[in-house]
Amino acid sequence: MDFKPIQKLNVTRTLSTGESAHVGVLAQNHQGVFFQYDSDYLNQFANLSPFLMEETTVLQSAPSEPHMGLHGLFADSLPDGWGLLLQDRVFRQHNILPSQITAMDRLAFIGSGGMGALSFDPVYEYKKPTTETFDLEMLGLEAQAIFDGQTQEVLGALVAAGSSGGARPKAQLFFSSDSSDQCRTKQCRTKQCRTEPQEGDEVWLVKFTSQNLQLGHEEGLCEAVYLQLAEMAGLQPPEWQLLKAPDKSGADYWLALKRFDWTNNTSTNKPGRLHMHSACGLLDADFRTPSLDYVDLIKASRQLCKSPAVGQLQFCRAIFNLFACNQDDHSKNWAFLQEDNGQWQVAPFYDVTFSPHPFNQHATAYDGFGRQPPLKTIQKLATHAGFSNWKQAKQQIQKIVEVISNFTNIAEEYGIHKKTITLMRQELDKRRQENAELF
Repeated sequence: MDFKPIQKLNVTRTLSTGESAHVGVLAQNHQGVFFQYDSDYLNQFANLSPFLMEETTVLQSAPSEPHMGLHGLFADSLPDGWGLLLQDRVFRQHNILPSQITAMDRLAFIGSGGMGALSFDPVYEYKKPTTETFDLEMLGLEAQAIFDGQTQEVLGALVAAGSSGGARPKAQLFFSSDSSDQCRTKQCRTKQCRTEPQEGDEVWLVKFTSQNLQLGHEEGLCEAVYLQLAEMAGLQPPEWQLLKAPDKSGADYWLALKRFDWTNNTSTNKPGRLHMHSACGLLDADFRTPSLDYVDLIKASRQLCKSPAVGQLQFCRAIFNLFACNQDDHSKNWAFLQEDNGQWQVAPFYDVTFSPHPFNQHATAYDGFGRQPPLKTIQKLATHAGFSNWKQAKQQIQKIVEVISNFTNIAEEYGIHKKTITLMRQELDKRRQENAELF
């Protein structure tokens, strides 16, 4: 077919009430991508990306890097590895080479299915939304098979559910709220799910497993342990639960996380959304390289959210990552939510799990140190975070270290294999020993 890249997209924001607001227009030509705010939008709402975009109706050009030629504001709607893989397979089915596809085309493909509150129109016909009901187990097994390179039998369903970020096989799925088990226990919700919402549905991100992942089929269990530790430390992780996986998947459980950018509005009976902006998009900090520092993250968080408490929360999360060996702490794993009135808050502490780097280096640095930051560096970080004195910050560090010391007991409760626990415990002990001067 004669494929022509998209030239213009209308950008719409879904408000927390479920109502829509026209944000502006994206356009591209041989010179690049440009965006123009709608004047009516600016008369009612605040800037969606206050650090890098002007709150004006002037034409604003996108940088060539690091967001595939897009503004960071809109690049946040793009998927990462898994979603891109699914998109490319669909494009090939229509005899379109991925090299012909622009970032604007990918936004047109996503439509309203991305993270956050933004949607893009027109939507490419290649992705046809469906309200068809699927069996969760079947969908998970097919996702696992595609990830392992074996099949694409339900590609259409996975594409409709695969616009979320990250490299792991996953799906954004809708479940009836009255058929779900809301508590965080090892209880499986209904087997039936949809890739498009119906009235009263809840939206969850289900992470599947693979023998090719770092922790194999225990990936979800290990992340669940970390989420529980993060909750114990007061770091505000997202709502989550474990879903019983079919025996032939190789996993005992799949991890499901409730989307925190969706809201339920009882007055309108429409699903609402909060605008979500990652540190990657907000600061043009490329998530593929070590481009972010906790000093900058904490400063940006305090400035954006206008709250010293937010700086202290981000400091504590940074300390948790240090001692928990969550070294894949790149700029897309930090995000902010904007309410309809323009007020910002930090997003829940997501993608928090055991992820050691081969050279023991964090993706986000501690004032220039990728590993084993000196005491003076962490004291400086605490000052930026808004702690009144070092004693106050040190108490938080001691609390986090104590919480992480519960790892083995909790991992055993979740049924993680002893070999996996031993390997993880060895790394956690190393992180504790090399950073002992901090507590």
